[in-house]
Amino acid sequence: MDDSWDKYADGWDSNPAVIAYADNAYHALRNTLDPDGWRILDFGCGSGLLTERLSDSASSIVALDPSQKMIETLDAKHLKDVVTIASELDQNVILNNSHLASTFDLIVASSALAFVSDYTETLKLLKQVLRRGGYLVQWDWYKKEGDEGYGFTEQQVQLAMTEAGFSTVSTSIPFSMKGEGSTLDVIMGVAINDS
Repeated sequence: MDDSWDKYADGWDSNPAVIAYADNAYHALRNTLDPDGWRILDFGCGSGLLTERLSDSASSIVALDPSQKMIETLDAKHLKDVVTIASELDQNVILNNSHLASTFDLIVASSALAFVSDYTETLKLLKQVLRRGGYLVQWDWYKKEGDEGYGFTEQQVQLAMTEAGFSTVSTSIPFSMKGEGSTLDVIMGVAINDS
């Protein structure tokens, strides 16, 4: 992830596909877990569309994204109990940012983990700030086994989460997005920090 997302910040919240993706991710989460009252990290939060949907019922949310302009868009919404961090996630940020000092009940990553340079290593970093028994939930484009292109297969998600130290992992295809002449499935990975 990098600040190249700055150029998308101005129109992000008015993009119907982006709004639909956030709505679908939120409903898929609600169909899987009840995060009311939880402390949540929104990893790769962008302009905070998922953060907005979670903010009314969460105890608090830390929203992290490397795009300063996306974070500025989120900050302008003045959401209650939401703190933002404009940064990549690395060991230094985990050790030195007070907002990451307490562990989270839930980490969400909506269309974010496909953009990191090392998927498994990023999952390991996220696991460090997730409480024992806490959940990590990701959504990204689904790629069938053997397909070229962008996204993750179920095997890739399960293998990376297992290698990162999560022992309870499940995947599903909770929704699809219609594009110009095609339909793209979205994979949801759910992992529990058992250790």
